[in-house]
Amino acid sequence: MFGIGFDNEKYLKLQTQSIKERIDAFGGKLYLEFGGKLFDDFHASRVLPGFAPDSKIRMLAELKDEAEIIIAINTEDIEKNKVRGDLGITYDLDVLRLIDAFRAAELYVGSVVMTRYRENPIAINFKDKLERLGIKVYKNYAIEGYPYNIPHIVSDEGFGKNEYAQTSRSLIVVTAPGPGSGKMATCLSQIYHESKRGIQSGYAKFETFPVWNLPLNHPVNLAYEAATADLNDMNMIDPFHLEAYGVPTVNYNRDVEIYPVLRSMLAGILGECPYKSPTDMGVNMAGFCIFDDAVVAAASKQEIIRRYYSALCNRRKGNGSDSEVNKIEMLMQQLSCDISLDRPCVGAALQKAELTDQPAVAIELLNGKVITGKTSSLLGASAAALLNALKNLAGIDDATDIIPHHVLAPIQKIKTENLGNHNPRLHTDEILIALAVSAADSPLSAKALAALPALKDSEVHSTVILSQVDTNTFRKLGMNLTCEPKYQTKKLFHT
Repeated sequence: MFGIGFDNEKYLKLQTQSIKERIDAFGGKLYLEFGGKLFDDFHASRVLPGFAPDSKIRMLAELKDEAEIIIAINTEDIEKNKVRGDLGITYDLDVLRLIDAFRAAELYVGSVVMTRYRENPIAINFKDKLERLGIKVYKNYAIEGYPYNIPHIVSDEGFGKNEYAQTSRSLIVVTAPGPGSGKMATCLSQIYHESKRGIQSGYAKFETFPVWNLPLNHPVNLAYEAATADLNDMNMIDPFHLEAYGVPTVNYNRDVEIYPVLRSMLAGILGECPYKSPTDMGVNMAGFCIFDDAVVAAASKQEIIRRYYSALCNRRKGNGSDSEVNKIEMLMQQLSCDISLDRPCVGAALQKAELTDQPAVAIELLNGKVITGKTSSLLGASAAALLNALKNLAGIDDATDIIPHHVLAPIQKIKTENLGNHNPRLHTDEILIALAVSAADSPLSAKALAALPALKDSEVHSTVILSQVDTNTFRKLGMNLTCEPKYQTKKLFHT
């Protein structure tokens, strides 16, 4: 599999230093838009092996006495029950999770801004729920002509109609559950309102992707396009930076489109805009911290393939589109991706399913070994593959039973006779509980259980779309799952 190709400690140092320099440059109040995920940035950790998912929050902890958090959420995402693919929870629930996580890190959450707000029962209920929890909520509205009609946007009829979020600190961090939440618009709206009140404030953007000083078609940047294929984001050479400095840098279409708004607004506030390009406004030192390009390129290629399977499954579930699938297919062709070679667990799972005529799962361990699991009367394919992988890691012969029948039988009985399940096969969570129970009396079971952490970052492929239970188990174990876009049965309702 992959080694380490990214220096996380160097990244923390460079990013923190750059943020402090940007705060000093504005001298008063800085709105810092945080692109990507502040917590659990697993996309970054997958495409930049060595990147710690909590890097951003560790940096903010250094500035906690100056920092205040605003969380932006697109009201349309609440209405659509949009789900974070990496965590399996809706965006509205993720707002609550983020608030709890910030508070646990001793960071102050000032408010939530509902962007593109429109009155309807779902939006009103969410707003009321937050306010009952003691959280301040402000409404920002969709602006006609955004982001092109600059005179209208930067006026009392544009940003001026938005509610002004009261803040009390010098560093205002604006973050969100995911892309398309209106973080930049929230920052710009706030700066507009600050200027109307005679308060000097500035803007900068903390972004990880695309990496501005990597080539446009570098696998890391293409993996970002794959991750945002549902938004139709597109990487491009920053035309403003190229014109100003004669140096090609990479940005993405939404930042380039919004730049004239930012430039006009900051010119009105400060007399002149301090940024000559969208690249200038970003704080992104990630490209300087890659020390093994081959490692991050290979990891990014793997991520694009995973995104491809995710798009296929989303389309099968009715949540995706042909355009999303087609875009990722083009990215794969651009990098000459060969699923059979680049993702061995796919071929192994398909071959096992063909031999058994039942759903199968394959796990590629970090040592390169591929372990399979088949569907049986006792275990689902996911549970079987998980158990087989643990035996392999623990050096236990594959034919050895490490969970006694007297432990498994009662679980099956409860499932079918007491809980009303028609399927007696054990899921991954159930097999892990059974293994933990067995470990109390069996040294072999204990040895297999101790190998559980070694499954992190391994690759998994299923020949059918898995239940949410199995999907969540693999996610919690840190395993990267893909599935073929089909269900095990022809039923219309799937849980």
